Amino acid sequence: MSINRRSFMAASGLALAGVSQVSGRAAFANVPEAPTQKSPLMQPPLKPTSGVDYNPVVTLNGWTLPWRMKDGWKEFHLVAEPVIREIAPGMKAHLWGYNGQSPGPTIEAVEGDKVRIFVSNRLPEHTTIHWHGQILPCGMDGVGGLTQPQIKPGKTMVYEFVLQKSGTFMYHPHADEMVQMAMGMMGFFVVHPKDPAFMRVDRDFVFLLNAFDIDAGSYVPKVNTMLEFNLWTWNSRAFPGIDHLVVAKDDRVRIRFGNLTMTNHPIHMHGYDFEVSCTDGGWTRPESRWPEVTVDCAVGQMRAFDFKATNPGDWAIHCHKSHHTMNAMGHDVKTYIGVDKTEVKQKIRKVVQGYMPMGSTGMAEMGEMEMPLPENTLPMMTGFGQFGPIEMGGMFSVVKVREGLARDDYKDPGWYTFPQGTVAFEYDGDKPAAPQPPAPAAPMHGGHKKSDVVPNPAVKPVTLRAVKPRGGHGHH
Repeated sequence: MSINRRSFMAASGLALAGVSQVSGRAAFANVPEAPTQKSPLMQPPLKPTSGVDYNPVVTLNGWTLPWRMKDGWKEFHLVAEPVIREIAPGMKAHLWGYNGQSPGPTIEAVEGDKVRIFVSNRLPEHTTIHWHGQILPCGMDGVGGLTQPQIKPGKTMVYEFVLQKSGTFMYHPHADEMVQMAMGMMGFFVVHPKDPAFMRVDRDFVFLLNAFDIDAGSYVPKVNTMLEFNLWTWNSRAFPGIDHLVVAKDDRVRIRFGNLTMTNHPIHMHGYDFEVSCTDGGWTRPESRWPEVTVDCAVGQMRAFDFKATNPGDWAIHCHKSHHTMNAMGHDVKTYIGVDKTEVKQKIRKVVQGYMPMGSTGMAEMGEMEMPLPENTLPMMTGFGQFGPIEMGGMFSVVKVREGLARDDYKDPGWYTFPQGTVAFEYDGDKPAAPQPPAPAAPMHGGHKKSDVVPNPAVKPVTLRAVKPRGGHGHH
């Protein structure tokens, strides 16, 4: 690879050996600005204004990092720093990330681009960045101690490489990795093909799968947790805080995601089948693809799948591990299904006013009640739709396919208006008539309160009978 560094070194006074350290006021005069973003809402895609044309990606609850062109290089500036991230309305976490957020901003460029990425460290310890999946010189690979010196607190270092291939990639530290990734340090990296027509889609969504273990009422993740995480998130957001994926009918759509948790995630989308089009190793060959409705993403992997949005509606998309669609999971909670707690309730209420026993008929009632919680804690199941509580949390969102949307329209269109006779209904007689669906409620963005839900008169409550436990050894 031929890279001319002479003019850059002369301008900035850098000593480049693999990854280079920036120091001194004169050198920083040549460093691009580091934009920051604190809003947890999806930002508009960053369209290319020069060079190769491409359809930009949209980052769920995130944004794309701006760049500047200098001497033929695309220059970016990442700042590793402590951040405050809203996991969902009602809860914030004190994390580490980049440029004001966790995950950091998406880096977006084109195959063949020369990229120069400045990385400044505002953390209390050293760090590095590994460019996961990129083919580059060994000294730019970002493994502290092996391929470069660590980036010390208060210092800035430079990574330079040519983007050898298009595809779906990410970035994350390879320094005190267990702590830094557990604290939220990661970001997406998309490289578009230099041929604008190759693998082009109309809408392209990206997000990272991550997880945290944050005790109820606290703010900082427990970094030594190995498996028993209690918050499963997409881009450090949990349902109902995860952006909806808004799509126009008949659009060609791509959804890309990467897994930086400690377990695999089978991502399932309702209403469609799709084909896996890309991994962090590159584009999949057309002859190797097959239709799927669920794709498993192992630790450290990235996947992208494509589909044509032919079916209007509000279609769920989620991890198919049921505990991963809940928040604030308590792993030592006992099962009380079928247990009559009437007597226990009366006794406990003498000590704890307002105590509400739960679990005798299952856990669904938790999604309906607005129970008092410790400060800065999410309920296990939260979020309401037009028919009532959705009973999901964590890794869950909605693909909203609508007719008549403009090409760049990503605004939440509200709930789907079901055509007459297309909603499941209760059987009540020999010739049932399908009920009218309720009028669509306001968009769920940020989470509905129970009072916002339009009740469905066709749905009748079912009462389950709890029995008193038998006495004797072994029964509780």
